[in-house]
Amino acid sequence: MAMDAHYLVDASDAGCRLDAYLGSQDGMPSRSACARLIEGGSVALNGETVLSKKESVQAGDRISVELPDEPEPGVVAGEPIPLDIRYEDDHLIVLSKQRGLVCHPAHGHDSGTLANALVYRCGIEHLGTLQGEDRPGIVHRLDRDTSGLMLAAKDDDTQRALQDLIRLRTLDRRYIALCHGYIAHDAGTINTGIARSTRDRVKMAVTDDPFARQAITTFKVLERFEATRGNDGYTLVECHLYTGRTHQIRVHMRHIAHPLVGDPLYGKGSDRANYGLQRQFLHSWRVKFAHPVTGEEIECFDELPWDLAAVLDELAPTSLGRTEAGERIVPMLGLLED
Repeated sequence: MAMDAHYLVDASDAGCRLDAYLGSQDGMPSRSACARLIEGGSVALNGETVLSKKESVQAGDRISVELPDEPEPGVVAGEPIPLDIRYEDDHLIVLSKQRGLVCHPAHGHDSGTLANALVYRCGIEHLGTLQGEDRPGIVHRLDRDTSGLMLAAKDDDTQRALQDLIRLRTLDRRYIALCHGYIAHDAGTINTGIARSTRDRVKMAVTDDPFARQAITTFKVLERFEATRGNDGYTLVECHLYTGRTHQIRVHMRHIAHPLVGDPLYGKGSDRANYGLQRQFLHSWRVKFAHPVTGEEIECFDELPWDLAAVLDELAPTSLGRTEAGERIVPMLGLLED
């Protein structure tokens, strides 16, 4: 489990470079390692991710750092793990991650990760390593049991450019989620701070803590399903991420009292109410972005995997109808249609 470190800049440190400031703090690794953390998107300044190690800190600035599980890890070995590639060129890869695959080595997952698979396919010398050699190619992460589309970078410049797109909120990432309950409004925006829970360090939580990082999720309702015995109905939504905080969609939907079906951390209901799902109903189904080198518009789609599609097939007889967005999107998810 990654840990968070928080710092409040004193007046005596005003004007100091961010990497130098962090490198001088107790509990932090070397200055060069701090620079990699910054460039890898693990540092927030006053709630916003900062990617420049040359940023100057000012008195009163609040700095949050997500520290890796193991500081200064070794080089990741390649492993022949199958990858479902949807787009690839000399600079980047768009792939569909299967459920159960961890993105990079961490405590309890020393091998068998997406990073190991990328090294086997490309060679570590042909992957971006801004986030350290334990995270080759990784641009952003999906939770272990969240499936679907994600990006990998083959060089540092592309990795940095793609992370800039995330920071500038121009990398369009859409997710399909099935939530407990009836969401009355066809669309909504959730804009909160998110930080690690003080009650359970495995979880994240919505909070107004000054060190919390801003998190923005919008959603559109696609289809609603009536309540039956043992449940309070369901709502299928498409979520649009404007930021990429840990567990963001899962935390945000729980926050508005509509947790994801099957979610082991933030969910609710019996096994029956979760339709037997052993993981959260969350799938990254669409990414769209301007290629950082060629300028070409890249757009990829990914149908729902079998376990999620099976839940919707079972729910179909209880449908209360699709919204306009649902009429357009649901047929693209690979479901059985009448």
